[in-house]
Amino acid sequence: MYPTVADVLALPVIRQGVATVVAGAGGLDRRVRWVHVAEIADIAPLLRGGELVLTTGIALPDDADALATYVDELAGAGVVGLVVELVRHWSHTLPPALLAAADRHGLPLVTLSRETRFVAVTEAVVGLIVEAQVAELRAAERVHETFTALTVAGAEPSEVLREVARTSGLPVVLETLGHDVLAYDAAGADPAELVADWAARSRAVAGATRTSYHAGPGWLVTVVGARGNDWGRLVLVTPHEPAHRVVVIAERAASALAVHRLVARDREGLERHAHRTLLTELLASPTPPADLTARADALGVPLYRRQLVGVSVRPSTVTSSPTMATQEVLRDLAEATALAARRARVAALVGVVDDISVRALLSLTPQADATSVVRRLAKELHQAASAGPPVVVAVGTTVQAVPDARRSLVEAAHVAKAASRFPDARPYHRLDDVRLRGLLHLLADDDRVTAFAERELGPLLARDTAHASRLVDALRHFCEHGGNKSAAAAAAHMSRTAYYQQLARIEQVLGVSLDDPESVLSLHVALLVNEIGAR
Repeated sequence: MYPTVADVLALPVIRQGVATVVAGAGGLDRRVRWVHVAEIADIAPLLRGGELVLTTGIALPDDADALATYVDELAGAGVVGLVVELVRHWSHTLPPALLAAADRHGLPLVTLSRETRFVAVTEAVVGLIVEAQVAELRAAERVHETFTALTVAGAEPSEVLREVARTSGLPVVLETLGHDVLAYDAAGADPAELVADWAARSRAVAGATRTSYHAGPGWLVTVVGARGNDWGRLVLVTPHEPAHRVVVIAERAASALAVHRLVARDREGLERHAHRTLLTELLASPTPPADLTARADALGVPLYRRQLVGVSVRPSTVTSSPTMATQEVLRDLAEATALAARRARVAALVGVVDDISVRALLSLTPQADATSVVRRLAKELHQAASAGPPVVVAVGTTVQAVPDARRSLVEAAHVAKAASRFPDARPYHRLDDVRLRGLLHLLADDDRVTAFAERELGPLLARDTAHASRLVDALRHFCEHGGNKSAAAAAAHMSRTAYYQQLARIEQVLGVSLDDPESVLSLHVALLVNEIGAR
């Protein structure tokens, strides 16, 4: 960062000349790129801007209009200050026209009451500039090293943004080209305020170059992408024009994000990652984070004053031991679900939050017909997922508040698990579609239900283990066929005589009568609980 005019005036060589600011004091924070000694009046065309001009005034005119023109030309050339020695031309004060012109342009005008060696001033100022430039280069080198290390380590976008916020001290937002927020780090600021009404604010900021600063909103914006495939923008929020070091931070971070995207093309996309993060936080606690609503809104999924519906999409091929192939299936299914939501014109958070299913949280307007929307979404989803294995779509209860969204998501997951046991042609399932099995799935983690099943079936399970018998299977056929022994024997591929003998042995082991409807009901429920636990 270049020194300011005020920094230059603080140098000993300037103070020895009894420097006095006589006009344009408001421009003392201007940056001095170079210092130039010039005695001629028509020096402006030879300057590049950012210079502090030193003069004895010996060749300057006394005419008021000519002096005003002299200052006008200096200001037009981008000069940041004018230092006049009061020894050779003017001895005590400067002409009023010179002062008025400097005040009009906010150009610092400084007098030196004592004779000053301009070469010493030049050396001192150039020393400050070179020192600042070296410091900038060192800072830029450290930035390059930091973000190169992050790139090599395959850092996630959240890690990159965290480093941007730490090194710059500024809030940073990563957005899509459609102005949806993918990730951010508020750097200690209020997150809700940072991303509030983000899409509308972002659309108003269009950059003509890959990296540009917009003074109005105070945004430093750089495009993120590689190989001509731009996919996002990185925004640093800074009320003042950023230093070169901050620009380097933004551009190196954008490069790290672009490389991460290229390397991770076979992994989930950034949008899915952002959605998954919010869904995970919703499911992790009954009380969602305070800024979750604002973050979802920034992703284009408003949650406040909306109807919220949890959805679980489960491929029929998912097993209890997920493999890499299963993860690929789930990632493809997540993209298919997001596509179906867009085609059905419904805002939704969609992500893979476990190893068996895709979760989605639908956000509907208060006036929307939830049933019609879900039916349309299910139709689009089955079409979008038609290239892969068949899927089971389950829907939770419609809720009105964000804290209740967790209950709808959990309910949808239980319904999907229950429905996948006996899939049918329904486009989607609700809790009332899976009936008793769905209820037992909801209660599967309750120790009292597990204890009930163990009491009912424990002796029979132990007998099968000890004697390698299949009494539990025989009981299951009996219950599933409503106590019809002939049908159950046929389903078990056994003769009636042999099957009846097994039923008698079941009654003996459990100490119950299979002619008692309540006993049969209790055993059937215990069998369902045991199946659910096994899955």
